[in-house]
Amino acid sequence: MNIQLSDHFTYKKLLRFTLPLIAMMIFTSIYGVVDGFFVSNFVGKSPFAAVNFIMPFLMILGTFGFMFGTGGSALISKTMGQGDMPRANSLFSMLVCISAFTGIILAALGILFIRPVAVLLGAERDMLEYCVLYGRIILAAMPVYMLQQEFQSFFVTAEKPQLGLYTTVAAGISNMILDALFIAVFRWGVAGAALATAASQAIGGLIPILYFLRPNTSLLKLTVPVFDGKAFFKTCTNGSSELMSNASMSLVGMLYNIQLMKYAGENGVAAYGVLMYISFIFIAAFIGYSIGTAPVIGYHYGAGNHSELKSLLQKSLVIIGIFSVCMLILGEILARPLSLLFVGYDAELLNLTLRGFAVFSFSFLFSGFAIYGSGFFTALNNGLISAVISFLRTLVFQIAAIMILPMIWGTDGIWFSIVTADMMAAVVTALFWIGNKKKYQY
Repeated sequence: MNIQLSDHFTYKKLLRFTLPLIAMMIFTSIYGVVDGFFVSNFVGKSPFAAVNFIMPFLMILGTFGFMFGTGGSALISKTMGQGDMPRANSLFSMLVCISAFTGIILAALGILFIRPVAVLLGAERDMLEYCVLYGRIILAAMPVYMLQQEFQSFFVTAEKPQLGLYTTVAAGISNMILDALFIAVFRWGVAGAALATAASQAIGGLIPILYFLRPNTSLLKLTVPVFDGKAFFKTCTNGSSELMSNASMSLVGMLYNIQLMKYAGENGVAAYGVLMYISFIFIAAFIGYSIGTAPVIGYHYGAGNHSELKSLLQKSLVIIGIFSVCMLILGEILARPLSLLFVGYDAELLNLTLRGFAVFSFSFLFSGFAIYGSGFFTALNNGLISAVISFLRTLVFQIAAIMILPMIWGTDGIWFSIVTADMMAAVVTALFWIGNKKKYQY
């Protein structure tokens, strides 16, 4: 049964519609975990720490594609709800072209400045060289990576979330196979990991282009792009929260690495890398659900269906609450086997990672509400509130916690800071939901 944006969404239909995107985001995270597994086990602890050290900077650049996708999806779905399909296709085509062009510029600048950035962050000697080598290869694929991020949202808006899942699975399997081939067989080390990731990103970014250029059964089609400055500005403001969220997470990741180098050395950076790899899988479910519901919310907001907006919010809060409890339980149960998978070869590093897991898992109780809240207001075309939630969660609360708590509890304070920031963000999100209830009539 084909589910349309205009439908009334029951729990079953809501989960069926969002499940492909949840699976897509989780699968994307899993093949990132495979990168970490191969580098850690076949290349070594120092290269593994280097990849995790430079990754936040690389992710900052890639978040522009996420901004264009989420912000553009909200605007396009609202336009579709108003019945103007030609304009929706025009906006879609414009944003795809802008994303590719922006990716080329960011790739060139990133390749040029990767070494001084790594030095500024504190990388030295072998770690510095590993950072530069890995970073330059990943940056060369930045245009297709941004398209891949963008199309994760656009496939849902086009009512083809399953195609997004298939594309991601194809990219992910390619990455896993190439990781094994380049790292375990050819022994290309960090360069092999980067090449495998870049190749998979090319698959994830180019296959959607081919699909939307050809006659297809989706709601969206690539046409001759026409620049619309007002719409582009609205897209950027709509998606600014997602840009802020991802960029802030990366900036805070750099700060975490600096603090960990201070309190726990290279082992701390490696342990944090393991936690981030695993947390990406859990958080991906929240992000996938948020992206998956955004076009539905945007459509019904544009169509003025306030009762459906209220129903969507209520059902989503129940679903996220159940997800959150399940993730905490899984995090505690899987802490040891997952840590052994990555760093079982080093007893000291393993113990540090396990300690981090025991504390860090409690963040899953709160993070989903803030992530969904930000996406909810983006879908309502209220980029300001969405950006404030993301800004507070991923930057203000995180920085305050990471600077203060380690002075009290040392390395444990670093793990507690993540939980504290997410808890405070969930409270702020609840206040925004309550404060805007009358305005949006949900």
